[in-house]
Amino acid sequence: MNKSFLKITLIALFCIPLIGNLSAKKPNILFIYSDDQMFHSLGALEGCPVKTPNLDRLLKNGTHFTHAYNQGSFAAAVCVASRTMMNTGGFLWKAATFSKKGNAKGKNCPKAESVYTIPFTKPEKYWSQYMHDAGYETYMSGKWHVGEANAATVFDQTQNVRGGMPGQAKMRYERTFDLNEEDTWSPYNKELGGFWKGGKHWTEITADDGISFINQAKGSEKPFFMYIGFNAPHDPRQSPKKYVDMYPVEGIEVPESFLPEYPYNEYAGAGRGLRDEKLAPFPRTEHSIKVNRQEYFAIITHMDENIGRMLDALEASGMAENTYIFFTSDHGLAIGDHGFVGKQNMYESSVRVPLLVTGPNIPKGKKIDEFVYLQDIMATSLEIAEVKKPEQVDFHSLLPLALGKTKKSAYPTVYGAYFGTQRMYRTKEYKLIIYPTANMVRLYDMKNDPKELVDLAADKKKYGALMKKLFAEYQVLQKEMNDPVDITNTFESFMKGEPLPPLVKTSYNDKH
Repeated sequence: MNKSFLKITLIALFCIPLIGNLSAKKPNILFIYSDDQMFHSLGALEGCPVKTPNLDRLLKNGTHFTHAYNQGSFAAAVCVASRTMMNTGGFLWKAATFSKKGNAKGKNCPKAESVYTIPFTKPEKYWSQYMHDAGYETYMSGKWHVGEANAATVFDQTQNVRGGMPGQAKMRYERTFDLNEEDTWSPYNKELGGFWKGGKHWTEITADDGISFINQAKGSEKPFFMYIGFNAPHDPRQSPKKYVDMYPVEGIEVPESFLPEYPYNEYAGAGRGLRDEKLAPFPRTEHSIKVNRQEYFAIITHMDENIGRMLDALEASGMAENTYIFFTSDHGLAIGDHGFVGKQNMYESSVRVPLLVTGPNIPKGKKIDEFVYLQDIMATSLEIAEVKKPEQVDFHSLLPLALGKTKKSAYPTVYGAYFGTQRMYRTKEYKLIIYPTANMVRLYDMKNDPKELVDLAADKKKYGALMKKLFAEYQVLQKEMNDPVDITNTFESFMKGEPLPPLVKTSYNDKH
């Protein structure tokens, strides 16, 4: 045989797989975003009362980040801040510049110790636009709530884009939860609007949209980036009767941290005037919290079943093996924890979320306890899409942790903020919560007291040096975050034992 011919033949044979790899379609990305879902609401977790067999499938077949956080909010609607961070990649106060709700002089803002002004600017690009430029067909259905961007202009395709929350009936806020009175509200009465507006539950419609796009995408040469934003389990927390019946009220437990009312809620900007907190009357009763939790668990299970329909459709399409799936929520929810019902606080149930990742090479059944932020999903998808991380993006890819390339998080500590009225600094061992308008500091031992039941801050003799050390570390992180509110006076006033200042009532009303 001619040696030249043999050489050419061998080169061609060896090049075939290389050419195949170069021309292979990039992995698909399915991002599933719930709304108001606490971190420990996955049925497979020990002691969890919520039934979530399909989210449990993801947990079993992928990697679970157990300590995923939201940095907080520059708006009364925490979801606006969380979703702006997710879709721009900017940390909290950078994201605030991308939202007209980020200005503390706005009409719906609680008063801060110092009033600050954040100029509005447009981001370079949104998440979906980076993915589009990387060759992805981008699709979105469900909740958007990134106020300064029109979903239809930043995604290639959209369907049934929803606002901040389902419309609510006045009677939902008038519930007394009195055992001697008839309840005027029913989560499965389709005539009450909300999730039932239009006749079919919004969760089911969003899942239908997802399945429709999956069936469309299987015939495309392009990879897809699919953004599915469920409004569930946000209030008014409606679901079909069979799901509510799964959770009899008498079998539901209230949180161990239950309080009739949080002692600093008004100072924290999370008091009786906040829309979320009106979902259970003051003072809280155990029964009112049980009913709220019943309806919360039910809508999660209903959402889980519809997520299952999407996962089944993806499997049937033949694309599952080349698809990364990310599941998380925009923030958590209290539902009775520490006397709160909403999410405008710095306790774990409100700032921490579930975060699950499955896909090519992602280890199955792996659990990672390192600190991450839920918005790291955005940076992770850019790495998968082979996009160089833009300067605008502050968050980090989860892949090094998931694939075992590193055991240390990019975040040794966690930062949290809510307007100018709350700050949080979390280490592996401790959590410091600060209320600037109250000159109040709270300290929790997170290793020995993970439910945050015992406030150690009052014992300044024993913990004073520790609190000063943590506050100094917080100040360094605060500068890195470009936090506009200096709370040094607050901390010093607390350490001196000065009394609570007069309460300045807030007058805003979160409609989201």
